[in-house]
Amino acid sequence: MKSSRIQPRSGTAFELKKGETLKISDPEGQQVSDFFCFAKDDREECFSSGRTIDYLSRIYLKKGDPLYSSKSRVMATIVEDSLESHDILLTPCSKDTFNILYDNEPEHPGCEGNLIEAFKKEFDLTLSCLPSTFNVFMRVDIDKSGVIQVLPPKSGPGDFIELRAEMDLLVGLTACSAKGSNNGSFKPIDYAINQI
Repeated sequence: MKSSRIQPRSGTAFELKKGETLKISDPEGQQVSDFFCFAKDDREECFSSGRTIDYLSRIYLKKGDPLYSSKSRVMATIVEDSLESHDILLTPCSKDTFNILYDNEPEHPGCEGNLIEAFKKEFDLTLSCLPSTFNVFMRVDIDKSGVIQVLPPKSGPGDFIELRAEMDLLVGLTACSAKGSNNGSFKPIDYAINQI
């Protein structure tokens, strides 16, 4: 598999055909990647964290778990996972994220803006916003009272997750732009497609 690199605080989009696998790797450690996808044959059908949580009855994903769509179809399956520490609760960071959560941060499109731009550029898909993404390597802790805390990722150099497409997909992928998600720094994300 030939590896491609997403530069810090940026994103890309590409097609993933049914049966192909996508390996997402953290080359330097403690870097989050936001994953989102649409069904190629129905651009109104997209990844749904809510449906996935409903059908799995839990919020932490692991090897063998499916990712469900907004129309309750399985879009992808986790076939390998070196970490099993990811988030499907939180939305992608956005310009508003930086205004609300980060003082004195320059305005940035964030993962939401980077994904929207990538989907528009690659597939002429016009979006105004995105729902919750699959936040690969992101560490979210929830205490007994329901308070959420974003902690430094557990991922080290070389940690990875591999997803198999269960339908033809339009995929967006980022190297996350939010300091709080990446332990205060910004690093690249690598990805590779194993073609059938």
